Amino acid sequence: MKVIIRKLIEQHGRLPVAIATLSDDQDLYATGLTSFAAVQLMLGLEEAFDVEFPERMLNRKSFASIDAIASCIAEIAPQKAVA
Repeated sequence: MKVIIRKLIEQHGRLPVAIATLSDDQDLYATGLTSFAAVQLMLGLEEAFDVEFPERMLNRKSFASIDAIASCIAEIAPQKAVA
Protein backbone atom coordinates (compact mmCIF):
# COMPACT_ATOMS: atom_id res chain seq x y z
CA MET A 1 0.00 0.00 0.00
CA LYS A 2 2.77 2.47 0.86
CA VAL A 3 4.32 1.93 -2.58
CA ILE A 4 1.06 3.11 -4.15
CA ILE A 5 0.83 6.05 -1.73
CA ARG A 6 4.39 7.09 -2.60
CA LYS A 7 3.61 6.89 -6.32
CA LEU A 8 0.52 9.07 -5.84
CA ILE A 9 2.46 11.61 -3.77
CA GLU A 10 5.02 11.74 -6.55
CA GLN A 11 2.26 12.33 -9.13
CA HIS A 12 0.11 14.80 -7.19
CA GLY A 13 2.20 16.19 -4.33
CA ARG A 14 4.35 18.57 -6.35
CA LEU A 15 7.12 18.20 -3.79
CA PRO A 16 10.49 19.82 -4.49
CA VAL A 17 12.28 16.68 -3.23
CA ALA A 18 12.37 13.12 -4.54
CA ILE A 19 9.79 10.91 -2.85
CA ALA A 20 12.45 8.21 -2.43
CA THR A 21 14.34 10.49 -0.03
CA LEU A 22 11.39 10.75 2.38
CA SER A 23 10.79 8.48 5.35
CA ASP A 24 7.29 7.14 5.98
CA ASP A 25 6.85 9.39 9.01
CA GLN A 26 8.33 12.56 7.49
CA ASP A 27 6.10 15.65 7.51
CA LEU A 28 4.94 16.14 3.93
CA TYR A 29 3.87 19.72 4.57
CA ALA A 30 7.34 20.58 5.87
CA THR A 31 8.78 19.20 2.63
CA GLY A 32 6.51 21.38 0.49
CA LEU A 33 3.05 19.81 0.23
CA THR A 34 0.50 22.57 -0.32
CA SER A 35 -3.21 22.52 0.50
CA PHE A 36 -4.04 22.37 -3.20
CA ALA A 37 -1.66 19.46 -3.78
CA ALA A 38 -3.11 17.69 -0.72
CA VAL A 39 -6.59 17.88 -2.27
CA GLN A 40 -5.24 16.53 -5.57
CA LEU A 41 -3.48 13.76 -3.64
CA MET A 42 -6.68 12.93 -1.76
CA LEU A 43 -8.59 12.59 -5.03
CA GLY A 44 -5.87 10.33 -6.42
CA LEU A 45 -5.94 8.19 -3.28
CA GLU A 46 -9.71 7.88 -3.42
CA GLU A 47 -9.54 6.70 -7.00
CA ALA A 48 -6.61 4.33 -6.51
CA PHE A 49 -8.00 2.68 -3.39
CA ASP A 50 -11.70 3.03 -4.31
CA VAL A 51 -12.47 4.79 -1.03
CA GLU A 52 -13.95 8.10 0.07
CA PHE A 53 -12.36 10.02 2.90
CA PRO A 54 -15.00 10.90 5.50
CA GLU A 55 -15.36 14.52 6.54
CA ARG A 56 -13.63 13.88 9.87
CA MET A 57 -10.46 12.93 7.97
CA LEU A 58 -10.40 16.00 5.76
CA ASN A 59 -7.69 17.75 7.71
CA ARG A 60 -3.99 18.44 7.59
CA LYS A 61 -3.16 15.68 10.06
CA SER A 62 -4.60 12.94 7.82
CA PHE A 63 -2.22 13.83 4.98
CA ALA A 64 0.81 14.85 7.05
CA SER A 65 2.89 11.77 6.25
CA ILE A 66 2.87 8.49 4.36
CA ASP A 67 2.18 6.70 7.64
CA ALA A 68 -0.78 9.01 8.37
CA ILE A 69 -2.27 8.42 4.93
CA ALA A 70 -1.80 4.66 5.23
CA SER A 71 -3.46 4.71 8.64
CA CYS A 72 -6.48 6.58 7.27
CA ILE A 73 -6.88 4.16 4.37
CA ALA A 74 -6.55 1.19 6.72
CA GLU A 75 -9.31 2.66 8.89
CA ILE A 76 -11.63 3.44 5.98
CA ALA A 77 -11.19 0.15 4.16
CA PRO A 78 -9.07 -2.40 6.01
CA GLN A 79 -9.32 -4.86 3.10
CA LYS A 80 -7.62 -2.30 0.80
CA ALA A 81 -4.71 -1.87 3.21
CA VAL A 82 -3.40 -5.36 2.53
CA ALA A 83 -3.66 -5.02 -1.23
